[in-house]
Order: sequence, then C-alpha cells, then structure tokens
Amino acid sequence: MNALLEEFDTAPFSKISEKDFTPAIKAAIGMAKKEIQDIVNSLEKPTFANTIVKLEEVGSKLDRITAIFFNLNAAETNPTIQKIAKEIAPWLSEFKNDITLNQTLFERIKKVYEQIKTLSLTAEEHTLLEKQYKSFSRNGANLKNSDKNKLREIDTKLANLALQFGENVLADTNDFELLLTDIKDLDGLPEGAKEAAKILAEQREKKGWIITLDYPSYIPFMTYAKNRTLRKN
Repeated sequence: MNALLEEFDTAPFSKISEKDFTPAIKAAIGMAKKEIQDIVNSLEKPTFANTIVKLEEVGSKLDRITAIFFNLNAAETNPTIQKIAKEIAPWLSEFKNDITLNQTLFERIKKVYEQIKTLSLTAEEHTLLEKQYKSFSRNGANLKNSDKNKLREIDTKLANLALQFGENVLADTNDFELLLTDIKDLDGLPEGAKEAAKILAEQREKKGWIITLDYPSYIPFMTYAKNRTLRKN
C-alpha cells in the first residue's frame, strides 16, 4: 500500500519511500482528472456550488502529495529525488493546462461569473469566483486552439527550466562554505552557533569554523556576527 495515497493529517514520513512518489503522483493526477470530468460532464446548469466549489476541491490529494515532495526536494534532495522531479514536472504542467485550457470547463465558470452581481455570495465566495475566472482568462482560456498548443509547449519548457534553475541554486548553496580560522571572526555569535560551526569543520576535516548557506548556519552568522566585512562578503 502506498502511504501517500492513504488519508492522513500529518505527512507519514516514516512510511514514505522515495519510490512511492512517482506512482502516487500519477494516481493522484488521474483522480483529479476524473474530478474535472465530473464537473465538465454534469448535465446540471452551472452554479457556484456545482462548478466553482467543486473546482476548488479538485486535486486536494495531489496538492498534499506534491507539497510533501517539493518540500523534500528543497530541504533534503538527492539524485533520486531530482530525477523524480524532472519526470513529474511535465505531468504537472500538462495537468495544469488540461484544467485552464479546458473550454467546456471555462464556459461553465464563465456562465457563473456572468451572474456575479445577482448571486447571493459572501465576500469569500465572491473573491473565489473572481479568482477562478481571472485565473482561467489569464492562463490562456480565451486563446485559439493553435495558441493553446503553443502555450502548452512553453509551459512544459518553463517547468523544466525552473527545476534546473532550482537544482543549480541548490548545488551552489551546498558547495559554498566560509572557513574561519580566527576565533575573533565569530564575535557576537551565540555559543551554540559557534559550536555547530566547529563541529561542521571537524566533519569536513578542516581546522577552524565553517559557515554555510544553510539556514541554521547562515541566519545566526548574518544576525549576530560583529565582523561587518564577513557579513557583507
């Protein structure tokens, strides 16, 4: 059983394996597509409840799974996670476009939006309706089919480029280190931050103290270090 596809309130990290992500995301996309089709195929007149609310609920499981995955990719990535990210990026881009470029779905939203002044909506519901309509409009819903296809190609390229950029930034972040050999350069830092810097240097078989761009190292140094030149550099 794939733990990611089970119901949970807190991410079950102890039960999750890296190999679970690809099939879980693929399955969740399939579920979300069915939810979209249920809205599109409805024979009922478009209403706020059966179109706008239903659309807002689409892909809740996919959102939770991808949130876990991309947080993991940002905080503790590895070659396997990065490979998965490159594999699923086009899927997610295509799925997004399958929603925003779905003409039948947009027509249902549009019909509800055209009644916005006559519907008895709360402030939150009014905002949601406007957000959905404008999101579709701004993401290509009114384009010709040929232009929609071009947009799909562009979005896929952008998704892959964004991943590559993130990997490059992460690589540079992980490669950076500031090796300090004079204890005076650590003036102002809390003792815990100094100790952590010393332990990191020892782990890397170097003498002194190492500051990295990781938050637990970077933030205390930039906040408390008295050496303005080192902070600036």
